[in-house]
Amino acid sequence: MSFTGLDVWLLAFVVGFLSLRLLRITTRDLLASALLERENYRGVLLPTAAGILIVVAVLFVEAGRAVAGAIGIGNHEGLGVARSLVLFAVVGFGFLGFVDDVLGGTDTRGFRGHIAAVFHGRVTTGFVKLAGGGALAIVLVASPGFATGRRLVIDAVLIALSANLANLLDRAPGRVIKTAFVGYVPLALVLGGGPVGVALAPVMGAAFGLLGEDLREHVMLGDTGANVLGGALGLAIVLGCGETVRLITLAVLAALNLASEFVSFSAVIERVAPLRAFDRLGRSAPS
Repeated sequence: MSFTGLDVWLLAFVVGFLSLRLLRITTRDLLASALLERENYRGVLLPTAAGILIVVAVLFVEAGRAVAGAIGIGNHEGLGVARSLVLFAVVGFGFLGFVDDVLGGTDTRGFRGHIAAVFHGRVTTGFVKLAGGGALAIVLVASPGFATGRRLVIDAVLIALSANLANLLDRAPGRVIKTAFVGYVPLALVLGGGPVGVALAPVMGAAFGLLGEDLREHVMLGDTGANVLGGALGLAIVLGCGETVRLITLAVLAALNLASEFVSFSAVIERVAPLRAFDRLGRSAPS
């Protein structure tokens, strides 16, 4: 059986969505641990790190696609380079985010806060996430082909800043997933049904499957999910776009990450009517 590239992309997105929903239905107790309870922006206790379901869903999807390819179903046997790298990014960034969700505190925030803590002899989970994200980005860019010099630096910093920006935006229900889709839609049009587009599709499908519960404040995406979405989108840009697009994206990401040290994104969103309307779109009314 053979499919076109766009067919495979759509199938991958839908299967990612369905895998997430099936996981959520069959593993309700997975996020019920008191260890994962955190207060949200309104002070309501919710399970955090729900983004781990995205990681598991993508892992299952890729395992299924590999098996299907091995028996002649679909156009792509095995994982392929793009899918292997996206899967590694999802697992790696998910792990780093999960460590911060489970072990991290709220007393230290931002680049300056985490670096200052290191100079005072205290390594925070946030610093581990930042440094680990940078190291993971380098590995992703360097494999395969061992990119060196200018490209290694530009692309690795782009991926790391993309993951960190998603974490910075994770301050309100649904904000990260909705913002991720704002970036994903034009990217999907550029990537189409090519290898990178197909590799990213189940990640975004799984994220879409979690959006409703995130908006209704049943769960929190957590750094686990934000890290995954930011890292995967950054990697897709690196793998699928030309140098000009990557440089422009890097400049925008660097400016936003720097701005976060001085201004509150939530405060800016509340002051700008279109941003405020988009941010509140789909949210449950506070009880």
